[in-house]
Amino acid sequence: MADGTNGSGAQVATATDDTLPRRFADFATLGDALDYAAAGDKGLNFHDARGCLVRAYPFRELRDHAIATARRLIGAGVEPGSRVGLVAETGPEFAALFFGAVYAGAWPVPLPLPTSFGGRDSYIDQLRTQLASCTPVMLIYPPDLAAMAGEAARLAGVEGEDWDSFASRAAADAPLPTAMPGDIAYLQYSSGSTRFPHGVAITHAALLNNLAAHSHGMEVRPGDRCVSWLPWYHDMGLVGCLLSPVANQVSADYLKTEDFARRPLAWLDMISRHDGTTLSYSPTFGYDICARRIGSQSRVEDRLDLSRWRIAGNGADMIRPDVMQSFVDAFAPAGFQASAFLPSYGLAEATLAVSIMPPGEGIRAELVEETQLSGGDLDDRNGGGGARRPQRYRAIVNCGRPVRDMALAIREEDGTDLPERAIGKLWCHGPSVMAGYFRDPEATEACLIDGWLDTGDMGYMSDGYLYIVGRAKDMIIVNGRNHWPQDIEWAVEQLPGFKAGDIAAFAITTPGGEETPAVLVQCRSSDEAERVRLREEIRERVRSVTGMNCVIELIPPRTLPRTSSGKLSRAKARNLYLAGEIKPYAIAA
Repeated sequence: MADGTNGSGAQVATATDDTLPRRFADFATLGDALDYAAAGDKGLNFHDARGCLVRAYPFRELRDHAIATARRLIGAGVEPGSRVGLVAETGPEFAALFFGAVYAGAWPVPLPLPTSFGGRDSYIDQLRTQLASCTPVMLIYPPDLAAMAGEAARLAGVEGEDWDSFASRAAADAPLPTAMPGDIAYLQYSSGSTRFPHGVAITHAALLNNLAAHSHGMEVRPGDRCVSWLPWYHDMGLVGCLLSPVANQVSADYLKTEDFARRPLAWLDMISRHDGTTLSYSPTFGYDICARRIGSQSRVEDRLDLSRWRIAGNGADMIRPDVMQSFVDAFAPAGFQASAFLPSYGLAEATLAVSIMPPGEGIRAELVEETQLSGGDLDDRNGGGGARRPQRYRAIVNCGRPVRDMALAIREEDGTDLPERAIGKLWCHGPSVMAGYFRDPEATEACLIDGWLDTGDMGYMSDGYLYIVGRAKDMIIVNGRNHWPQDIEWAVEQLPGFKAGDIAAFAITTPGGEETPAVLVQCRSSDEAERVRLREEIRERVRSVTGMNCVIELIPPRTLPRTSSGKLSRAKARNLYLAGEIKPYAIAA
């Protein structure tokens, strides 16, 4: 039924398929995309913490609410080009506000929800800093965040209002402006933009080009539904799991991010219950949490049916083949197929997708010897002869082929193009690359040269496929040798009692003026003798990887900082450690 209920008033999910011919995001503007999707029977569906449907929200209803919201915004003085800050809680209110701002010609700015890291003051400061960066005419937020979001708005000198109150405003009968493809559609803050925010300005044309590339890359087809728990303030959640379903007319089912954190298997329960085939993305840690949570529970096939999970996308962080294999081992009895894995690479500065693995190819990795990871020809395994330490290898995951209209290049620091299978800085070029960083021409000029975007990531190309090695800024350089923090962290994770996310590695300067790796490890043991033993065990493991004595610090659980998308923030961990705000356990020498 049109209101998302059946005759008895119970919620009924929006249709998986309808008679509206699918268009693959071939629209001039995002508003045009919603106008078209509203003519069909598909839409967004919101679920509770147990994965039960609580609100079906057809695209036609979203459009009606968005147009009314646009008129409220215009009545509140919002003009084309104005920014509107929106705390991005997963739900119909944010969706209507986001599209309402688009219809009003304003730039919606999705802003994060509080996380379990940092507390109230940290969240207020993060919001205040981002508000000062984008200077919105108003900030609209969920009623239950009124105290924190309202305080951030006050400190930033921005009008703040909860969305229930805003929805009660009269919707003036005002004409809506006509958007053009080259107009800015929204402003996206990357997950790490907290202390020095970089708002990425994305045009309608860039967005629709990337959404079309996304749907063609995944080979969207009849019977597909999107299932997601990803936050809407992160580019993969916003672009890949909200805007893409609208522009490509795919019904979507949502679990709030905080509900996934509490009950991760509810994500898999939702996938199991739906008819049709599933498109669902997660960073590596989401798959890891599920595999750990299911543990040794017997007969997962009695609880789950993952046989229709067609696209199990993976992105937003380094992809770990060992975690992916653990997920397959845990859920193959429930019908999950390893070929469903779809590694990809992207970033907010390119709207979202840069490369996608062709569907059905699954996880493919190459073993790369550690001395090659700092650069050079991967086919030259001997590297000039002479005495060498025993070889160690890291599995580098294939992140797929460039998406439609995207060109990639691997370059030296001086901009010189590198040949096939040589590691260097990844650059990309295409219609979906950002217009620039909002009000930051210096940062824009630093990473955009002649239309080419410096991604800040290191990788190599092989037979047309992209392999990502790591973030250039994270590389630890000691005595002229390069060490990837992931290698150190992963080595420690193999020790009993530790897991992904417990370790952060970065470079520091010792009192003697030397550069050395520091390794922070979250430790759950309260026994002094056990801590001494663990520290020495970790020291030996790290020495085996780096060949050096490193600074090893054991710290309390839940101490390491995360970005708004849940990724470890090594840069923030380093800053907090050097500032004395991360306090290691005192352990006898």
